[in-house]
Amino acid sequence: MRDADSRAGSPEMDRLDAQREHWQAAFEGRPQRYGSEPSAAAAAAAVLFAAEGRRDLLELGAGQGRDTLHFARSGFRVLALDYAQTALDDLAGAAVAAGLAACVTVRRHDVREPLPAADGSADACFAHLLFCMALTTPQLEALAAEVRRVLRPGGLLVYTVRHTGDPDAGAGTPHGDGMYESGGFIVHFFDRALVERLTRGFELLEVEESEEGPLPRRLFRVTLRKLGD
Repeated sequence: MRDADSRAGSPEMDRLDAQREHWQAAFEGRPQRYGSEPSAAAAAAAVLFAAEGRRDLLELGAGQGRDTLHFARSGFRVLALDYAQTALDDLAGAAVAAGLAACVTVRRHDVREPLPAADGSADACFAHLLFCMALTTPQLEALAAEVRRVLRPGGLLVYTVRHTGDPDAGAGTPHGDGMYESGGFIVHFFDRALVERLTRGFELLEVEESEEGPLPRRLFRVTLRKLGD
C-alpha cells in the first residue's frame, strides 16, 4: 500500500477520512447501533472455525463488537480492528462487562495500512461488510494480500459484502469503481469478478448469497482458504 504521506490531500484520502468521521458520528451515543446478537455470517463462521480447531482470530471492521463478543464466547481469542475509536471504546467496555476482556484485544487501525499482526499469527480472519466499504479495488487487493500474510498455512478468511444485486447498487452518488454513496455512507458493491480477483493465494471454498436487514441488503458470504506457501 502507498504510505500515508503520498495519499495526503488526495481525493481518495479525503473520501475515506470523511467516511471515518461519518462512522464516528453514527456510533456516538449508540452503543448497540446494530444490536447485540451476532450477524448470521459470524454465527456460521464460528461453527466453521471451531470445526477446524481454529483459535486465534483476526476481525476486520469489528465495529461495536456484536460479532467479536460472539467469537469470544465461543472460545476464540480475537484481535478486533476498526478505524472508529468510538466503536472500539464501546466494544472494549462490553467485553469487560461480559467478562471476556482476556479474550479480546481491540486496536484502532486503518486497513489501507499493513495489518498490525505478525506473519502467520492468525488461524482465521473474519470481516462482516468491511470489504465493501469505500476501498478501491487496488486497496482491496492489497488488503487481501495482507490477510494472507497474517494467516497461518491453511487459515480461513470469511468475509461478507453487498453485491451488485442489492437494491442500492447503482443508486445514489457514484464514486467510481463500483462505489455509490447513499445517506452519507459509501458502499463498494461486489460482482463475482471482483470476488475472483481477490482470491490470489487462496482457494475459493464457497460464495453464498444471503439477505440481511429491512432493505434487505443482499450479500455474498465468501469463504477462502490460504494456499500453502
